[in-house]
Amino acid sequence: MKVAAANNEEVTKNRHILSRIIDCVKCCGAFELALRGHNESESSDNPGIFRGLVDFVASLDGVLKEHLENASVFKGTSKTVQNELLDCMLSVMREHIIQEAQNSDFLSIQADETTDIATLCQLVLVLRYIDGKSNVQERFLAFIHLHSTTADSIATALKEHLTVILPEDQKRKLISQAYDGASVMRGATAGVQRKIQDVYPNAHYIHCYAHQLNLIMQKATSHIPKVRIFFLTLEDLPAFFSRSPKRTDVLDKVVAHRLPTSSSVRWNFHSRAINTVFEHREGLIRCFETIGDSGDFDPVTTREAGGFAMLLEDHDFNFFLQLFHNIMPHVDILYAKLQKKDIDSVHIKGSIQQFQQDIQKTRNSGQINQSSEGASQPKRRRLLSPDVHERIATEVCDTILQHTMERFCFTSYLVSATLLQADRFEQYTVAFPEDALSRTLKAAKLKTELSLIYYKEEFRTCCGAVDLLQLFKENNLEEVFSETVTLLKILITTPMTTAEAERCFSTLKRVKTFLRNSMTQERLNALAMLSMEKRMVTEIIDFNQKVIEKFASQKERRAKCFFQIVLMAND
Repeated sequence: MKVAAANNEEVTKNRHILSRIIDCVKCCGAFELALRGHNESESSDNPGIFRGLVDFVASLDGVLKEHLENASVFKGTSKTVQNELLDCMLSVMREHIIQEAQNSDFLSIQADETTDIATLCQLVLVLRYIDGKSNVQERFLAFIHLHSTTADSIATALKEHLTVILPEDQKRKLISQAYDGASVMRGATAGVQRKIQDVYPNAHYIHCYAHQLNLIMQKATSHIPKVRIFFLTLEDLPAFFSRSPKRTDVLDKVVAHRLPTSSSVRWNFHSRAINTVFEHREGLIRCFETIGDSGDFDPVTTREAGGFAMLLEDHDFNFFLQLFHNIMPHVDILYAKLQKKDIDSVHIKGSIQQFQQDIQKTRNSGQINQSSEGASQPKRRRLLSPDVHERIATEVCDTILQHTMERFCFTSYLVSATLLQADRFEQYTVAFPEDALSRTLKAAKLKTELSLIYYKEEFRTCCGAVDLLQLFKENNLEEVFSETVTLLKILITTPMTTAEAERCFSTLKRVKTFLRNSMTQERLNALAMLSMEKRMVTEIIDFNQKVIEKFASQKERRAKCFFQIVLMAND
């Protein structure tokens, strides 16, 4: 009995030490810090952040300090132990996510691919579901290394992971799959979405709405030759300053900070450039005139500066600048809404309608032609007439409106979103949306529930499906409005964008850098998940103890991490 008690005391001590080491690994992972140093020997001046953090914790924890000073075999700070602890952490986090997904009523996936710093193709898989607290969750599950980017390769990788998440009897839970618009992903006959739907029939394909907004703006800024020339010229302006720090020194610090530093095909570069040039046009003209008159720059720079100064005073250039300065804020607002995790099809429907109304107001307003009247008019070049300006402005707005209607039209399985638009509830009390209901499903109980919801004032203040679901949960109305709750869960679980997958790529670039380009796939996944799901880690009950249990069960020599239980027979 004394031997068992002494052993249990040693086990408790070992678990305490391991728990402190796990805390250090979690800290490095959460803040995306490199664990290893250049030289991790005892005499090294640069043992790495992990070793430095362990030493700091040891200075505050006598048990850990004594262990590090006296241990000769197992200290817990070697790279092997780091990797094994990271594997155990990844296993615990994945098990938690999979358990949450299996307990939810519906599940959706988001996937996208990119190339990392080591030129390896990485496919990211994100799960979207509603947890037990009725909160929307978008969880990173894995970076998957692809040997090829064919539809078969991507679909096979996704199905392998989905098989682990959804057993055979839960395949119906997968209700949607969201990707970008690449042909390999959206192909209706041989694309990834078709291959997934063959196995999971309810998994409808969603083309990322943020990506579609980008395509709409690309079309609007490229199909008219004069507009395309305007944006090509606009891209040259930030590039002029980025080519030489000496040129940037002449700029006002605020302007230099706000100008985009590199060109991009995405509209957000154009949006930022337009807003900066429009708001600081006079300051930029003075800057170019200073460069041209100072004599401190080479002839090519002086000539370019003079050309930009004339450009900023050009009548037609200022017309296009004003036109897109009026349009881009509406695009920015819609894009910001699409980036939110809790966005749902109900909220998006209203946001798109507002966007269309704002663009229509811009089309109908007469402020655009008036704003460019003060600009100078070069004598050598023939100016565009006000009628041409009006025609171009109308064509740009019509292009945006037309493509918005085409790309953002709701398919038959999303038309149900109109049933739960709070701003239409009062209208539905007069004319019930029979067509939308019939295209959703034929259920008398659902119609009865919706009729009651439309007449209640408290439901009309809800903004989107998430707010409405939370209201049902807070007032214990989930059983009363069971059919409506099911419909809400389907709408909320369906992802409208792949924004979370894009955010995962940003983490990938920070975790797997040029100096850390040889890390294994499992280590990459563990560090990425510690960073992206840090809040989940803090919410998992006894996370450290669960990691220790997995760590201790890997090898026989770690039996000292388990408590010994001695059964004594009764006298």
